[in-house]
Amino acid sequence: MIERDELIFRIAFASYRNINIETASNFVARGVSVRDFFELPAQRLAAITGIRSDYFSDEKRSAALELAKREADFIADSRVKPVFYTDRDYPTRMAECGDAPAMLYVAGNNDAARASYSVAIVGTRHCTPYGADFTRRLVSELASTLDGSLLIVSGLAFGVDIAAHRAALEAGVPTAAVLAHGLNTIYPADHRNEAKRIISDGGFLATEYRSSDRIHRGNFLARNRLIAALADVTVVVESDFKGGAMVTARIAAAYNREVMALPGRVNDTYSRGCNRLIASNTAAMICEATDLIALLGWRTKPVQGTQTELSFDIPEHYGPVLALIREQPGITVNELCVALGMSYAGLSSLLFEMEINDFICSLPGGRYGLPAKMR
Repeated sequence: MIERDELIFRIAFASYRNINIETASNFVARGVSVRDFFELPAQRLAAITGIRSDYFSDEKRSAALELAKREADFIADSRVKPVFYTDRDYPTRMAECGDAPAMLYVAGNNDAARASYSVAIVGTRHCTPYGADFTRRLVSELASTLDGSLLIVSGLAFGVDIAAHRAALEAGVPTAAVLAHGLNTIYPADHRNEAKRIISDGGFLATEYRSSDRIHRGNFLARNRLIAALADVTVVVESDFKGGAMVTARIAAAYNREVMALPGRVNDTYSRGCNRLIASNTAAMICEATDLIALLGWRTKPVQGTQTELSFDIPEHYGPVLALIREQPGITVNELCVALGMSYAGLSSLLFEMEINDFICSLPGGRYGLPAKMR
């Protein structure tokens, strides 16, 4: 276990203004350790980093350390695990995002973040029966179909968030709730029982905020990047044009993570955002779990007793196309043309033939994947 003094330095460092994985790594690259950040003279740090010396004022650093000592006491008295960005159990997916926090505070089993597949499910607080039913079906189908461990990520808020957590708990799947406040409280209070179940059922609560940090509106927008960072794909179930779910979708796209959205009727307020995401090609359309599985090329469990059904001849000229789609699920027509050295007209005819014969399936955005029988 890390020594208390080192923990205090880490907490104080991570709480400092504009410190995230990228900026923390930049300090290390310049030879400034976490301890150096607080022990070297301000002028020396300014000379090394090129940052104004008042950023390292003794008053600011002393205040950060004092608050860190109180947080270390809270951690010692609670079942909270501080995870620094250099620790081996810092979530791998999150570590790929430069603006992720240098310190993450966790309650529960953060090993669940190592799941083979991770899906963030987000949406409006005004979830309709249409959205709630889809969320329940999606999680249930993913849990029963995927060959490997699964994590469902959301924000414990009213509406789609809590529907996602409850669906995961019902399906026996670990779920992660990313909070916009410290682990000394649960907001909204109505979801305390779900928070307890998330921990007891093998999932975890995570936050970048200390117990001393005040809750304000900006926290909820900031935490959306952590929801996106923990997942391979973000699914927007229902949203109007504006809202936290739309922010999460844009962040996920900026992380080069997949985004999917549930379509709805054009005159439904809480489908307007989803429809726009699809229309702008920010998100692929999702109607069922197989859409998500095909887009990401995830492996499914073998179906017992169907070996004879899977015996079929593959035409020789299909081979190169199938090999490329198997290697790069979601590959576009243009990418296939370049890789195969074929004309667009010739390849389009071949792809149409292969799709009609159920050897490939078309995906949103002119992309292609493999149907279940070919995976």
